[in-house]
Amino acid sequence: MTTTAVAKINLGLNVVEKRPDGYHNLQTVFYPVPIKDVLEVVPMSEDAHSDMDCDLTVTNIPIEGDIRRNLVVRAYDLLKQDFPTLPRVRVRLEKNIPTQAGMGGGSSDCAYMIRVLNALFGLNLSAAQMASYAAQLGADCAFFVYSAPCYAEGIGEVLTPISLDLSGWHIGVVRPDIPVPTKEAFSRIRPHYPKKNCREVVMQPVETWREELVNDFEESVFALHPELLAVKQQLYKMGATYAAMSGSGSALFGLFRGEPASLEDAFPDMFTFCGVL
Repeated sequence: MTTTAVAKINLGLNVVEKRPDGYHNLQTVFYPVPIKDVLEVVPMSEDAHSDMDCDLTVTNIPIEGDIRRNLVVRAYDLLKQDFPTLPRVRVRLEKNIPTQAGMGGGSSDCAYMIRVLNALFGLNLSAAQMASYAAQLGADCAFFVYSAPCYAEGIGEVLTPISLDLSGWHIGVVRPDIPVPTKEAFSRIRPHYPKKNCREVVMQPVETWREELVNDFEESVFALHPELLAVKQQLYKMGATYAAMSGSGSALFGLFRGEPASLEDAFPDMFTFCGVL
């Protein structure tokens, strides 16, 4: 079975308070974006030679670290605990969503892995049950079980669907080759509640977002990496109605009424994507 796993952007991201467990409570709106990883899952033959129950191969964009700790493998292992008869599988993951970008690529892959295993092997899990499994693997993983606009609270796992529709808007995404570690991004954050909740702002015309829809990480991350601020400013110069950093970076996006000029020419040597929402 083959499926495509979408990316996401954050429309507003406010870090509102630090929790006793050391994490931070957030307020944000997740919105799906049509940059897609391709996930192919097939049952492993009985005579297959593999020391892994979930044999994962990654292509296109390399992923660092132990493949056994990849979120796709961890999603399989998590379900295997409750479904011990789950067959062994071979998985091919074609990475197209940029990594370390704040676009949820790894989170999306593991959520879609849960969705595929549920459909392929008839596990009969509801969407809520799949989201519960996904939330155990990462704060924003549960969103990708639904892959529809949601207002998120807590550490990103408390989701409320919203009726936001950006159909017809063009999106341009730019990801400079500047990794922003999550720990670094949080290190300079000063938690506070915004003047207006992002859930309210996104229901206003997009033309009002520039003044009211804020990603709290931009202040600290831009101070450390002014090149990212320059990308945001360039997106506005190219005609974006709204531009922002997604998550804790380093991808930035712009929303355009019409198709923007070539992002490849404007941002050479950077990952770029242009599409319609």
